[in-house]
Amino acid sequence: MEWILVPLAPFLMVLGIVWIQSRSKLEEKRLAATAEQTSEKAAQYASKVQQLEDRVKVLERIVTDRGYDIATQIEALRDQRSVDEGNGIPLEISKREKA
Repeated sequence: MEWILVPLAPFLMVLGIVWIQSRSKLEEKRLAATAEQTSEKAAQYASKVQQLEDRVKVLERIVTDRGYDIATQIEALRDQRSVDEGNGIPLEISKREKA
């Protein structure tokens, strides 16, 4: 029975080498695909970061360059929110007209 293993040994070795090489090629392909996905995500994150930086620059410019009074702006926004839904007139104006 041992005499059968001797001629089969080279065949089994070649088969093992081929199997190992195919596994390594598959692993390389998997790593390449993962690297590509990672680079795409990195590009997306970089784009998003750039958009956010641009928005922050605009906000900084609004606050610093134009000299706006932030409290006045906040009050103006509050006045816009207090619009009477029935006729579209701010509540404060409709109260003044009735008085």
